[in-house]
Amino acid sequence: MYLNCHSFHSLRYGTIAIETLVKQARALHITALALTDINTVAGIYDFTKACLAEGIKPVVGMEVREEKRLLYITLAKKQSGIGEICRLLTDRNVEHIPLPQFAPTFQEVITIYPLSNVPEQLKDNEYVGIRPEQISQLIRERWKPYISRMVILSPVTVSGKTEHNLHRILRAVDLNVILSKLSEDDTCKIDETLQPLNKLLENYQDYPQIIANTRKVIESCNFEFDFGTPRNKKHYTENRQGDIKLLSSLAYAGLKKRYGDKHTAARARVEKELKVIDELGFSGYFLITWDIVRYSNGMGFMHIGRGSGANSIIAYCLGITDICPLELDLYFERFLNLNRKTPPDFDIDWSWQERDTILQYIFDRYGRDHVAFCGTNVEFKYRSIFREVGKVFGLPKEELDALATRSAERDDDSQVVRLVMKYGKMLEKYPNQRSMHSCGILISEEPITNFTALEMPPKGFPIVQFDMHIAEDIGFEKFDILSQRGIGSINDTVKLIKKNRQLNVDIRDTTMSKNEARCNDMLSRGKTIGCFYIESPAMRGLLRRLKCEDYKTLVAASSIIRPGVAQSGMMKEYIFRHNHPDQFEYFHDVFEEHLGDTYGIMVYQEDVIKIAMHFGGLTAADGDVLRRAMSGKGRSLAALQKVKDNFFASCNRQGHPEELSREVYRQIESFAGYSFCKAHSASYAVESYQSLYLKTYYPIEFMVAVINNQGGFYRTEVYVHEARMSGATILTPCVNKSEYETTLYDRDIYLGLMHLQSLESKIGTLIPEERKKNGDYKTLEDFVRRIPIGIEGLQILIFIGAFRFTGKSKSELLVQARLLLINFKPEDRNGLLINEPAKEYKLPKLERSVFEDAFDEIELLSFPVSCTPFDLLQTKYRGHVMAKNLNYHHKRQVKMLAYLISRKHVPTKRGTMFFGTWVDANGDYFDTAHFPNSLEHSPFLGGGCYLLLGTVEVDYHFPTVTIQKMAKMPFIPDPRYSHEKSKAFDVHYKVKEDVSMTNRAPYPLENEIGLPRHRAR
Repeated sequence: MYLNCHSFHSLRYGTIAIETLVKQARALHITALALTDINTVAGIYDFTKACLAEGIKPVVGMEVREEKRLLYITLAKKQSGIGEICRLLTDRNVEHIPLPQFAPTFQEVITIYPLSNVPEQLKDNEYVGIRPEQISQLIRERWKPYISRMVILSPVTVSGKTEHNLHRILRAVDLNVILSKLSEDDTCKIDETLQPLNKLLENYQDYPQIIANTRKVIESCNFEFDFGTPRNKKHYTENRQGDIKLLSSLAYAGLKKRYGDKHTAARARVEKELKVIDELGFSGYFLITWDIVRYSNGMGFMHIGRGSGANSIIAYCLGITDICPLELDLYFERFLNLNRKTPPDFDIDWSWQERDTILQYIFDRYGRDHVAFCGTNVEFKYRSIFREVGKVFGLPKEELDALATRSAERDDDSQVVRLVMKYGKMLEKYPNQRSMHSCGILISEEPITNFTALEMPPKGFPIVQFDMHIAEDIGFEKFDILSQRGIGSINDTVKLIKKNRQLNVDIRDTTMSKNEARCNDMLSRGKTIGCFYIESPAMRGLLRRLKCEDYKTLVAASSIIRPGVAQSGMMKEYIFRHNHPDQFEYFHDVFEEHLGDTYGIMVYQEDVIKIAMHFGGLTAADGDVLRRAMSGKGRSLAALQKVKDNFFASCNRQGHPEELSREVYRQIESFAGYSFCKAHSASYAVESYQSLYLKTYYPIEFMVAVINNQGGFYRTEVYVHEARMSGATILTPCVNKSEYETTLYDRDIYLGLMHLQSLESKIGTLIPEERKKNGDYKTLEDFVRRIPIGIEGLQILIFIGAFRFTGKSKSELLVQARLLLINFKPEDRNGLLINEPAKEYKLPKLERSVFEDAFDEIELLSFPVSCTPFDLLQTKYRGHVMAKNLNYHHKRQVKMLAYLISRKHVPTKRGTMFFGTWVDANGDYFDTAHFPNSLEHSPFLGGGCYLLLGTVEVDYHFPTVTIQKMAKMPFIPDPRYSHEKSKAFDVHYKVKEDVSMTNRAPYPLENEIGLPRHRAR
């Protein structure tokens, strides 16, 4: 009887979660229920599972609306009916075909029209829905012919009065109006709730035909979905036999290329993997991934295959990954085994500049009917909730800003604010809008609209209406096509080396960069700023603590830096054992033999499998089941208990004492949820080495590439500093030398026009384009004639020194600019200025401070270029200890003067603390620790230079200054405002700092780690 229910997937309209809706129906003993969300099928699969779990017959469909107008309700008679519904909406969303006023001729769909939109003639599968309050209208002649084709229409949108208020708020948010401006047509009726069946049927007791029709509709709808059937494209060739034949051929060709003809272990591993891949029917998945990579290579693109896929030697032989699983003892079972029924998961990175080309290939190659991005639900978030809700209550901007930053638990005297808080909290976790998954692509065997309608976001690639979790539930495994700026930096560096030095660098040859002596020296000293994944202060500190100077140690470092690993205490313990290998004992011979690389610590997920195999006697596949169960990968408590019992039974068969087995299991349990995929770390480490190699041998080109790829952990200023320290000359933008991006001429770096924060990007792009077409700009007048720029944009370029080639001072140029543009109309550009050269005026020579340029640069770039921040200080003091000498001052108090680069918020059991990263006057980096007690009287006060007083602590080769006191040091007054004292310090606040926040739990103390350093007795 309930043919029109909405969940909160009816975005900014419905208020009921699917699980709640089904439970309400169960409580009312309802035996059949229809979910018809507005213009979406996002919830039908979760709804189907929830209904079946509660013994309710699920009926699924969609309510079709154009703007606020209800056109008709569609119900699928079976699964193919969903496809018909989805294609109707896809045509509108993707092809911009208007929705028809009346439903098309469906084959397996029932259509229900509201009284407001009834066609003259009904088709066999079409009905008219009559709401309880409309029954009195049936006495009219107009409706009598339709009574025999009418059904009960009792929409469900809210659970009660409070939720109806929430519904009204959602509608106001959607329409961007205050609540008082909502019309009756904008909202649902207050009685659109799930009513008891007997109460609902009372309304229709005089019309038994309507009740019978409704039952008939419900009986004719039998949506049955097989959640266990894989939906991905099955075959790359025409069939399974063709797939395994081609995969085998490619694998053996790659085997020869990677290992030669006589590598017995590699050949055995290839044969073993091929057998499992074929048995599971995943050859097509490997071949599709290979095909994408093959296209990428043909285009000359660089890619990084990472994640658990790097555990496969087949992936290595096909060129999907560049990690040799034999070298690192990577277990194929971590990636794929006979216990796994879903396809493998390849994560592949491309440069952010080239990813769209790869995506276009996938859509063209496999067909737009079969390819789409995963969707994702963007939920209402804490800050945005209170802004949105406050806005519909009519609160002014100042109060909205205050609401967005206050605690949600705080009481307030204002009734309106209390209401905002009340309904804002109700909206938490509600879906607000659909968006595109960042990287997940679905490639379907059937047309993808058999399962979902598609939407077309601004990016230009269609998305499905459900998220990755539902996709996995219904049999889709995504291909992760990712992008990152690190690859862009590597790509651009190689191009710059070719252009600037006429050298070809084959950075894809990983043997060239991995374990190279100079690179390892840079690595051990933490000289890695700009390098992918290893440039953050925490990572550089870890590299120095480990004195990391080889690939395998870097792989471990890439893993233990992860928050979960560090939080478990493994990072601290690993650092201790790495530096003191003689001060601990391996817990057991198995730990020494199979975890020797990591000093007996289960750093990697693969280590859990190793211990399960070699200590517990499980198979590798069962070891992976144990790992997944412990890490909470969708396993139930019953499944975990089963693998636990299996582990202990197997240990008993191995002859291990029960107490020993329990301790090993405890250690596995402690680390399984925190450990990191070794193959993932190894992939990261290869890319880190590639970028480090380029930084070591071609530092200027590398830093320019990093700047143009918009950096990584730090702001542009830091990478500019690195380039200067590498011997480059840094120059502000010039209209005759600069591109939109930063440009390199030998060792001269011209900052790009893109870094002028106030300059319009279209002007910044046009300047070099016009120069390439018609030659250098000869004068300011020539520039104004050729570039359609206003006085504000022209002043920005003058202040940054972009016309210094004219030999005129900034003051002269500013006067000339105003005279050129006074009363000038853009349409006269090709007449007046060409024919009438500007008059030259002799201006008196104006005295100019040497630091005026620096303050111009800070205002326009946020950092000085013509001098260092230290040159702008009022004090000449530079500290009595420099960063390079800190290792010699262990446990001593030092006073230093330094420029703030970044600070990281870190939670501790004593309160909030910060770690700071600084450069001294020599340009060298060092780190500080700021505990809660020192922050109380010596807080951070924004970017700039500080005087620091603290004690040096050298922790495994890495010095940190624990700060007792600090004070921000004043810059000289801005000389440009020598006659306006009120503005003399305004620009100082434009000096930036990098601040990163974290909300993780505090790391454990040493005595809380629980990892024994003594042998089991």
